[in-house]
Amino acid sequence: MRQLLLVGFGGFLGSIARYLVAKLNLTWNFHGIPMGTLTVNILGSILIGFFLGIFVNSDLLNTNLKLFLVVGFCGGFTTFSSFTNENFILLQNGQFLTAFVYILGSVLVGILSVYIGYLISNLL
Repeated sequence: MRQLLLVGFGGFLGSIARYLVAKLNLTWNFHGIPMGTLTVNILGSILIGFFLGIFVNSDLLNTNLKLFLVVGFCGGFTTFSSFTNENFILLQNGQFLTAFVYILGSVLVGILSVYIGYLISNLL
């Protein structure tokens, strides 16, 4: 139960942070690119790399803090950070084909899934 609360509270704070960062970037337009989402994805990837680097290289982060910061906060802030971290690990382990398939599959199937969901909603 404690672990669920740590993840949940971290996710709560991460979601709020995502909203605030995206809201700050609403006024900034660069050729139609959703800058709020791009900023959140980049910041989230930096944060998850930073937190995991500290977790791996020192005793500063215990398991509970890792759950709160990495799974909860970063997961609530952006799931893209988890996606990029998983691909980083695959690449570190020399699993280049797996990473390529995962990246391509996630992006293309993700876009296709949004389209399918959109089509389904039009049937209602």
